[in-house]
Amino acid sequence: MTPPPRLSGSCTLLPGPWVDPAEAAAELYADLAASHGSRNVLVLKRHPTGLERLTEAIGTAGAGEPPRSPRVESVPEHASKTIEAFDPTLERLEYEERIELISLVIDGADREIPDYLERAADREGFARDVGQLLLGATRQRLRLADLEDPHDCLAFLYATNDRFHEVLEERGYVERADVIPRAVSLLEDDADGVRGRVTSSFDAVLAVEFEEFRRLDRRYLAALTDDAELVCLGRRHASVERTRVEPGAVDAIAREAGLEIEPLEPERAAGSTAPHGPIARFLATGEAPSRGTAGGSIAEGRARRIRARSAREQTRAVAREIQALRERRGWTDDEIAVAVPGIERVPETRRRLREAGIPTATIGTPSLAEDPVVNELYAFVTLQARRERGAPPIEDDDTTSRLRARVPGFDRALLEDCDGSSVRRSLERWIQRTDLKGRIAREESWLDAREQFEGLERVLEIAGFVEETDLVGPDWGGLRRMLRRTIRYDAPYVHAVETSSPTGGVAVCAAEDLKYDSREAVFLLDLVDDRYPGDQHLTRLFPRAWLEAMPNYPAVTDPTPETVAETFAPVDDPDDVTDPFGAYHAQRSRRRLALAAGAARTRLYCCSYERGSGGLRRTHEESRYLRLAAASGLSLDDLEAGGARIRGEAAAIEALLAQPRGELERVLREASTGGRADLGETEELFEEIALLLAEDDLDPVLEEAIRSQFEFAAGEVVRNE
Repeated sequence: MTPPPRLSGSCTLLPGPWVDPAEAAAELYADLAASHGSRNVLVLKRHPTGLERLTEAIGTAGAGEPPRSPRVESVPEHASKTIEAFDPTLERLEYEERIELISLVIDGADREIPDYLERAADREGFARDVGQLLLGATRQRLRLADLEDPHDCLAFLYATNDRFHEVLEERGYVERADVIPRAVSLLEDDADGVRGRVTSSFDAVLAVEFEEFRRLDRRYLAALTDDAELVCLGRRHASVERTRVEPGAVDAIAREAGLEIEPLEPERAAGSTAPHGPIARFLATGEAPSRGTAGGSIAEGRARRIRARSAREQTRAVAREIQALRERRGWTDDEIAVAVPGIERVPETRRRLREAGIPTATIGTPSLAEDPVVNELYAFVTLQARRERGAPPIEDDDTTSRLRARVPGFDRALLEDCDGSSVRRSLERWIQRTDLKGRIAREESWLDAREQFEGLERVLEIAGFVEETDLVGPDWGGLRRMLRRTIRYDAPYVHAVETSSPTGGVAVCAAEDLKYDSREAVFLLDLVDDRYPGDQHLTRLFPRAWLEAMPNYPAVTDPTPETVAETFAPVDDPDDVTDPFGAYHAQRSRRRLALAAGAARTRLYCCSYERGSGGLRRTHEESRYLRLAAASGLSLDDLEAGGARIRGEAAAIEALLAQPRGELERVLREASTGGRADLGETEELFEEIALLLAEDDLDPVLEEAIRSQFEFAAGEVVRNE
């Protein structure tokens, strides 16, 4: 492998994820703008998350100066423009199209499928895991011909990926994961003079989030700044994505790349003054309050802790606290974020918060399987495919029942009335005839409506692709097959993340997505050992023992104890590392917590729940990092999950209906462990409910529901009256 070109410039490194980088970025940009003019400065951020906030901070910094209009782009976005400058006819392959094309390549593979992969193909999530592996291999430009003695499973998958990209090139496509590798090749080869056309519009580059620039990202940066001034900004102890595939501290990475490390002013080096700042520092570095640093002694850290009986109860407690913050503090939903361990937890968390009356905003693309509009359109496509085959109509199946429930006046004649010259035209007629867009606008909140309109457009785009490509038959059967495959394999992590999440709702996102964000309050969910650090590192596709013996896997699989200590500050002594693989990726998990904690300006909430272990026995296994923080002198004030006031009609009704069963479980739990249950509180609670039932204006439906809950708790099936 050819050595990467060296960078020429400087790199300012902030002390850690507890320091907001926006102010430092604004200062560095102001210096470059003063020297070169604001129009001649390009700001590149590695990831698109937080791009809007960074742009605002840079544009409005400087007292008494007029607002600027900085040119701020993510590296993938800029690389896409580089490719377009070389060949404007290239098309980026959408995720739905990628699924269909790669499935055809796999079906036509001329290599024998390894037995392990053939057996694993029946496991749920197999296609997603394979897709994620191939995306990682593409981003790092891992080709089968460049590898020495790869595992037979990896050899098959990489050969498939190579063939897939040959097909893409033949058809004039480029997939999103291949954008940066393709742009690097174009700039380094200076194909058709593309480098001069791309670099002529700037004289200086400010590279933000340098700690996440991987090998190919740094090569791209080097090719861009051969004749331009380069200034980089990064944060120590903050890399999560780069350290997944490339070990090492950002200091060493910067020096190896040829950058000069710039010293920091003492004020900036001191870090956050927020009450929970020391907790973010401890999570990132292991420094406890009693220890000193270059910026002085660390103040005592403080955060709030929510403990619940279940994951569902945890979300309800968070919803109640959010409602309390809005009332007591006057904070809007936009000033609050809920961080989950991974993006796969976003849909369920959003749904539960919305059920509790909390509007949510999404950072990322919602799953198609969660979208009722997509389900309606899929049902319509399914029935049209039946008509196309000449199959007799089925009046009482789930598909027909779903459309009857959603569409007023639905009948078979409506399907015939929607027939058009193409599948896309027929879909558009269905949308018009059934007033689908009007139903969305009338019946959904604006946030839900926004997402459902996006889902509608995605289905129309798939229909358009079916008509234009020769990969799929341009009929209802072809559209149904592609739509079914897309819904089944849809994975949130493969979509482009929104640079600007919708306003008007609480942000629900993966913990690392808050890296360049800042909110008044941040709730860290699922702080249990099964999640932080957890034991499913990297992938579920292969056993861990295999991963550790796969040096060609597109991630760090064989770190040494020295590598772990050099990459992560909490590990002081390599001799203490007995399991390098587990320790390495556990530290990445700990760092994700530090990033999310550092995004909180005023309040940080650490939330966990009990884990059932059979019957009524439950254990509370908080994350080891939360236990370490408490043992290190950091204050975690308990906020009882059931102690907050209940706000909102929906939450009040839900809490009321849960009381009989909840009280029974409490009494039985005490009895099963040999304890004595205090029935005084139970009697007071039931007296309050009895008074409620005696009111004349109580909704009869609610009254019946409450009585039914008591009967279920008592084991009665039929009430004797």
